Order: sequence, then C-alpha cells, then structure tokens
Amino acid sequence: MAVTQVIENGKLVESASESSVKKASKSGLDKDAFLKLLVAQMKYQDPLEPTSNTEFIAQYATFSQVEQMQNMALTMELSRASGMVGKLVEIQTMDQNGDAHVFQGVVEYVTYENNKAYVSIDGSLYSLDDVHAVIDESYQIAYELAASFVKAIDKLPSLSDLTLADKDTIKALQDGYNKMTAYQQGYISDEYVKKLQKYVQRMAELVEMAGGDDKDEGEGDGEGEGDKTEGVGDGESGGDQAGGTGGSENSGTAQGA
Repeated sequence: MAVTQVIENGKLVESASESSVKKASKSGLDKDAFLKLLVAQMKYQDPLEPTSNTEFIAQYATFSQVEQMQNMALTMELSRASGMVGKLVEIQTMDQNGDAHVFQGVVEYVTYENNKAYVSIDGSLYSLDDVHAVIDESYQIAYELAASFVKAIDKLPSLSDLTLADKDTIKALQDGYNKMTAYQQGYISDEYVKKLQKYVQRMAELVEMAGGDDKDEGEGDGEGEGDKTEGVGDGESGGDQAGGTGGSENSGTAQGA
C-alpha cells in the first residue's frame, strides 16, 4: 500500500490518519513504565536507608494489579474493535492545525500495535478512540432517503406556480415515498409529508382542469365534428381517471404520515 503525503506551501501536511495514529501513540503510563520506575527506585535508593522488603512487595503487588487491569482493558478494546469489521463507522479526529475532520467509512480490518487497536478505513489506519459512532446500514439508508426526499421537495416550485410540466416529478416523489418502509418514512418530518400531500392534490386539480378544457373545446366544434366529441369524451374519462389516481395515492401518503 502506497503512502502519499500532501504538501502545502512547501510544508508537509499531516493527514487525518497520521494525526489519529500519533495521538493514540501518546498514551499515559503503562505497565512497562511502572516496572521501569520500580527498577529505578531499587537502583538509586539510598544505601543508608534502603527501602524495606515489605514496601517492595507492596509495590510489586500494585504492579501486578496494574498489569492485570491493563491486559483486561486491552482485550476488551481489541474485542470491541474486531466487532466493527465490515460496519460503517464515523471518525472524528483533528489535524496538526487543530481543525476537526469528520467522515464515514467501512472498517476493512483491525490491527493491534503498541498495545493500541487501530481500524483501517480506505487503506488508512485510525485510532479506535477516534471512532465516535457505529452506524447501522438500515439507519444510513433511511437517513439518506429522507435527506434526498426533503431536498427534492425544497426544489419544487410553489403551489401557485405548479404546472402540468411538474407532473412526472410529483408522481416520482409520491411513488418514492409510498415505496419506503414505515421505518424509512419515520425519518421524514410531518411537515414535508403534508407538503407532498398538498402538491399531489394540486396536481390532481390541474390534471382535472386540463381534461375539462379539452371537453369544452370539443363540444364547440359542431355536429360535423361528432368523432372529435366522442374523442373528447374519452379524454374526459381519462382526466377523471388521472384525478382518481392522484387521490388514491394521496390517501396512501396520508396513511404513511
């Protein structure tokens, strides 16, 4: 795996991954540091007033407790990290300038170095401490669908400016909402569901009005246009059918709300 380094203004820029790993490596005192302190105390003790054996035994017992607790914590950390493999997670870390970086990615594998667990995302390692959330796939899909739905509703013209040219867009939004599961629909606020309902109702009115205009035009052609009158009659029926479809789907949307 190749390693790349970003350079800005002639200086190396530390990536989010490097910042995460560097921060994790700056951990506090561990059992090895505790043991070194104990050995140094024995080595440099005052020969005229040496530390008693009882004190050394007590300190060694404390060291053993620290070692057991640390081993337990490391085992739990590795187990927790291993459970993230294949799952979508959110990473929050800071670069060397103190700027926060938040992004999501799927954990590819977990590695264990210097008594610390690291998760690999897109080929880069990040400290387990920087994993702020494990995201369920169903939640992510529902969240993205809701965000797309809201964005599409916001792009629609006002109800007063709605035309038949927007018919396919309204239909697509209505069908998309009705195809969502109840769980996915739950991430869309009632405000936007009601907006969709109003747009569907308005579009049904426009379709019905368009069918009525065709009828009036056909009836004004006279007796010589009997075939056209009959055709308009079919168009009127089609207009009523379209309006009925809109009302039926609107009912489905209201139930979803």
